[in-house]
Amino acid sequence: MALTRRAGLIALLGAVAVVLAPRPGLAFGLLLGLLAVLIGVDLALAGSVRALRFQRQGENALRLGDSAEVTLLVENPGSRRVRGRVRDAWAPSVRATPREQPLDVPPGERRRLVFRLSPLRRGDHRAVAVTVRAFGPLGIAARQGSHLAPWSVRVLPPFLSRRHLPSRLARLRELDGRHPALVRGQGTEFDSLREYVVGDDVRSIDWRATARRQDVVVRTWRPERDRRVLIVLDTGRTSAGRVGVDPTSGDPAGWPRLDWSMDAALLLAALAAKAGDRVDFLAHDRTVRAWVSGASRTETLPALVNAMAPLEAELVEADAPGMVAAVLTRARRRCLVVLLTDLNAAALEEGLLPVLPQLSARHQVLVAAVADPRVAELAAGRDSAEQVYDAAAAEKLRGDRRRITARLRRHGVEVVDALPEDAAPALADAYLALKAAGRL
Repeated sequence: MALTRRAGLIALLGAVAVVLAPRPGLAFGLLLGLLAVLIGVDLALAGSVRALRFQRQGENALRLGDSAEVTLLVENPGSRRVRGRVRDAWAPSVRATPREQPLDVPPGERRRLVFRLSPLRRGDHRAVAVTVRAFGPLGIAARQGSHLAPWSVRVLPPFLSRRHLPSRLARLRELDGRHPALVRGQGTEFDSLREYVVGDDVRSIDWRATARRQDVVVRTWRPERDRRVLIVLDTGRTSAGRVGVDPTSGDPAGWPRLDWSMDAALLLAALAAKAGDRVDFLAHDRTVRAWVSGASRTETLPALVNAMAPLEAELVEADAPGMVAAVLTRARRRCLVVLLTDLNAAALEEGLLPVLPQLSARHQVLVAAVADPRVAELAAGRDSAEQVYDAAAAEKLRGDRRRITARLRRHGVEVVDALPEDAAPALADAYLALKAAGRL
């Protein structure tokens, strides 16, 4: 049950009458009884909210920064008209509008209410409950009840770095044009047989074909295209820090490093899939959070986006030995392992560096990190003593990142350390550079 403003107004006017009455006690009793009768009559004549039935329709997925409409169907199987208001409860970050809508459902009919969702956060968002308040004909009291009407919307990463894909694909086509179609000697993909010519590698001679044709025949090979790229996303505590500016809302607090890393991973996956490489994805902190493998080239990007959507940074130290073991278990053949993490010197020295030789001995490793632009701003401050101290701390942090980068490179690891907006294209460029150098 709920009382309306009209009930409060009646009580206020009655209070004035009680004060002016010659017998206030009797007047108060009469007023209280009258108000109770009016409330009881209003509740008795109000439509039942318990009998209402709810169904949902609409979108189940959208990209962060977009909006979606969810329709709520309200059916009244009862014998009385239901007039009132409906509130569809979602988490505040979903920004469901309007918060309330008027409702008027005659007996045996149903009404369609549309709510627009404009989420601020990536992940799975679920409707909490639908609350209905049905007013009586006097407008003094209302019946109120909540119903479960399950619905969930998955908010996907926005993939803002998609705009860099055409230029990188153009560079990829240039690289493919510079590679010879056929190579002699040992290769990976057999193409055809041809007659031996002076200068051919004798190891490429096919002796069985030579015996059948009574002429020396060599094998030709096609450069391997189905290489493997394993993208490893660190979802530990260092990925929770916010850097840059939120590109979807303009919030100066920025995006978490995890989201910037996801954006870079999506650009790399799209580029590698277009290049004909097989792309797998692993998210890990203390345990495996997501694993995508075996997706076709056309399904690679949707599979990764769907797997990334519910991921959140875990406020625990990442288990580097466990991460390396998970990679080695899933990637037995040599491939490109792209680790998206932070160049936090303390975390890497205690976690990744001791086990890195196990990984780099079997795979080509590329570490990509998102730098905080605020550090460069602090390092430039010299106007006050406080700014000088901040600048000293920022310079120490930058020195630690340079030192850890040098140590990684001594292990044969490629390193990309870029500002948030530049991380995705820089990672794509590093992949193309490795491809051009024939190191994949």
